[in-house]
Amino acid sequence: MYLLPKPKTIKEQDGQMLLCHSTHIVMTKEVAETEMHAAKRLQEAIRQETGLILPFSVGEVREGDLSLGIAKTLPEQTYEITIDEKGGQISGGDGAGVLYGVETFCQIVQQCGGILPCVQIQDAPDMPNRGYYFDQTRGRVLKLEELKKIADRMCRYKLNQLQLYVEHTYLFRDFSEMWRDQTPLTAEEILELDSYCRERHIELVPSLASFGHLCTLLSTKTYGDLCEMEDSWKEPFSFWNRMRYHTINVSDERSLPLIKKVIAEYMQLFSSNKFNICADETFCLGKYKSKKLAEERGVHRLYIDYVKELAQFLVENGKIPMFWGDIIWNSPELMKELPESMICLNWGYAPEQREDETRAIEQTGAVQYLCPGVCGWNQWANLIENSYKNITRMCGYAAKYHGIGVLNTDWGDFGHVNDPAFSVPGMIYGAVFSWNGEKIPFAELNRMISRIEYGDTTGNYVSHLAEICGQSVFQWREAVMYYENRCLKHELEEGEDLFRGVDQAGVDAAADALRDIYKKLLESTQAMPETKKQMQLLSVTLQGIGIWNAVGLLTESMEKTGSFDMQKGLELAEKLECWFMAYKENWRATSKEGDLHHIAEIVFWYADWMRRK
Repeated sequence: MYLLPKPKTIKEQDGQMLLCHSTHIVMTKEVAETEMHAAKRLQEAIRQETGLILPFSVGEVREGDLSLGIAKTLPEQTYEITIDEKGGQISGGDGAGVLYGVETFCQIVQQCGGILPCVQIQDAPDMPNRGYYFDQTRGRVLKLEELKKIADRMCRYKLNQLQLYVEHTYLFRDFSEMWRDQTPLTAEEILELDSYCRERHIELVPSLASFGHLCTLLSTKTYGDLCEMEDSWKEPFSFWNRMRYHTINVSDERSLPLIKKVIAEYMQLFSSNKFNICADETFCLGKYKSKKLAEERGVHRLYIDYVKELAQFLVENGKIPMFWGDIIWNSPELMKELPESMICLNWGYAPEQREDETRAIEQTGAVQYLCPGVCGWNQWANLIENSYKNITRMCGYAAKYHGIGVLNTDWGDFGHVNDPAFSVPGMIYGAVFSWNGEKIPFAELNRMISRIEYGDTTGNYVSHLAEICGQSVFQWREAVMYYENRCLKHELEEGEDLFRGVDQAGVDAAADALRDIYKKLLESTQAMPETKKQMQLLSVTLQGIGIWNAVGLLTESMEKTGSFDMQKGLELAEKLECWFMAYKENWRATSKEGDLHHIAEIVFWYADWMRRK
């Protein structure tokens, strides 16, 4: 029997409990008043797996019943499960503990049906804060129903904090110039999601760019002059420039009041007592308009004074400020100038991520979360094995250096072209290792996820997913950079080769591998009826990787030899456009339009380029 996250203590005993129609779900009065979601979740899971519809009851527990209660002797988020031949009992130290016990019980029912093994389980999390962070700005703006599905999955694996990264994709009342070309979240959607998350013991924490990464705000005619860089609003849209060149000018006295106004409006929508101001990757700080001030005071002083002002504003409004730690890594002693309650979000995404930054931040006495990643950005399909290595390592650092949380990130650089479905294994890795740091080998954990999340009785599905990323010879990032270099005259980094590894042998080998992977995925889905709908997504994704590999090969040939096969170009242009039509259908099934039009611009440029005359 597989259980994820793995409980701390499991004691299996002889005997079985048999569920039947007369089994009641009996709640204490406290649970009935505050935790009906947990009871309904248990009832629905049993109905789905056994066909039995168990009635609710409050008070007296009889032989054969399932009972739900809060045990004040247990710590918060802790739960205990006892199943014997006379019935089942789920006790939690608080409402969250009850819900987590229910979710574990549901996994038992999923695998055992109505014949439940006698067992005793005691469980509690290693990390009090276990989060998932989704980029809701740079590409995808998920529909509300999809965000609720994320919350449901988080609940299933005992994650308790959700953050959505926003730059411009909220419908601010006074900033229509910023969101007019977008499909932003509305106040009503956020309020509804906040309530939905609270019911599942998930804290929806606001996360808003406030320093760097203000491309859309600082590209408007009204506020463009507040950009550190001159004439930012005159620049055409660029995936690359959006990430690097839009830091607010801290030397302008209008900047802080503007950002405080944005924060003040946004914070009102959330019940959380936290607020993430981001403040990461301020690449331009002190280089253009604030250069003179930086020469006088130092770039790090400009940074910390601005962050300190925003942090104090949040503290005065009853919020715990959070920020990304990449800038302060180089001067960790500056942490002591920030409010004591401030949480440093310490990120790093390498498979062999070093621990230097974590150690340095811990030595300052600062409070920190460790923030790994699901490794999907710039990819058609996530780098699943890389994410496993990164997440296990960062969760280990969280324990070693007394972090109070793990926030597993899902960024959308270059348009968030990977479908959110590919991030599910990475999300679960984060849930598993932030709850229980005990090492589970990659292949074994993938078998467990295949069975529990996807219902794959063969246990192979996630391992097959993990093979996809290795077949992308000409990757999306390289395709974007080539387009922007040609059309927008952006300089490439010194020594950068966009066609490294793109050759006929590599493309042919990838095509064979993609066909083999697709066949194995088809075989796996025969054992997972509820997940067969994913085959449309998988088919489109694998075909797309093969097409882009061929596009890269044709482009490489033109660049390096000057030759161009017109017939191949015409055939490939049509394949690319037909594929993109199917891709757009998949996108629109889960997401608002978001940056789809910017992705389309690049796709169609390649199609037109290959139809050269």
